[in-house]
Amino acid sequence: MNIRRIATEDTLELRRDVLYPGETLEAVKVPGDEDGLHFGLFEEAQLVGVVSLFLRRTDAQFRKLAVHPACQGKGYGRMLIHHLIELCRKDHVSLLWCHARDTAATFYTQFGFTQVGEYFTKGNISFCRMELQLNKNNTTGFSIIPAIDIIDGKCVRLTQGDYAQKKVYNEHPLEVAKAFESIGVTRLHLVDLDGAKKGEVVNWKVLEAIAGKTNLVVDFGGGIKKEEDLKIVYENGAALATIGSIAVKDPELFFGWVKKYGAEKIFLGADVKEEKIAVGGWLETTELSVFDFLESNIQQGLQHVFCTDIAKDGLLQGPSIPLYKKILERFPQITFIASGGVSEMADVHALEEAGCSGVIVGKAIYEDKITMKELEAYLKK
Repeated sequence: MNIRRIATEDTLELRRDVLYPGETLEAVKVPGDEDGLHFGLFEEAQLVGVVSLFLRRTDAQFRKLAVHPACQGKGYGRMLIHHLIELCRKDHVSLLWCHARDTAATFYTQFGFTQVGEYFTKGNISFCRMELQLNKNNTTGFSIIPAIDIIDGKCVRLTQGDYAQKKVYNEHPLEVAKAFESIGVTRLHLVDLDGAKKGEVVNWKVLEAIAGKTNLVVDFGGGIKKEEDLKIVYENGAALATIGSIAVKDPELFFGWVKKYGAEKIFLGADVKEEKIAVGGWLETTELSVFDFLESNIQQGLQHVFCTDIAKDGLLQGPSIPLYKKILERFPQITFIASGGVSEMADVHALEEAGCSGVIVGKAIYEDKITMKELEAYLKK
């Protein structure tokens, strides 16, 4: 399953067959089609979903979302909407909207869209305007990304990646995700620790619930070892798949995924110990330099990277800012997210000043070293 840019003409047949059966292809074109960004969702080589996005300076309209009837009910429409939301957030678009058919309005509310104005009729079809406010807060471009680690469907945290040092913080991860969203968080880092241990995705239902019932942009990792795992992750609503060990152990397979699904759908994780890459739940340190590892992946188009100094993770002793500065000096073009060691808001500010694009924070939030009130104040600054 992958989403990629397509030509205007490639959207027309599916548009017509789903939305306006019996019409000509010419009749389903819209004014300004040639200026739009058109996206197709492919199941293997078959085009099964389309949508068109029209960007302006501060807002964007999407039109003609259509999913093949045989593929409806599989979450493909949701995948296309998440793709548009992610694109708009990257471009700092503040408002995403559409004219929704009355039969589809409730579909959009699950993403946080709200109805504006009254229904109107066009061509015997009833429509309403649905709007989603984006990037309302934290306009600096620096993101705080809370982490939710899952074991047995519960929100937990480990210390130093040790499953024996497990603490359960909440039995309902969706409640935690909604709490983050309510204070202005837009990104979530979801980790399937059962999946990481088993070697295949396990807690996909948690992902499905959070992606379906919040407007958070979710990256999901843990147990992604084969393409079937990757498909499960995308089909259940993840905007990005978090991948680390496979990129180290089988780069040829990994680069194949990058080519097939797109670099924008991958969140590359680099676990580091003394500037060397670690794999296997941090149990195995390789001789591969983090700089060489990142170099080879950036050459393949990877741009979304997060780095965890495993000597720091879960200890609340401060992040590895000198390491992150070295990485950013070498690779200033990447979207670089710091991870591990954050113990207070001062660490967040230091990472922002160091040039990071964001930070993943877990234990500091759950242990109230960073309170939800502090987090909300930062997001609304």
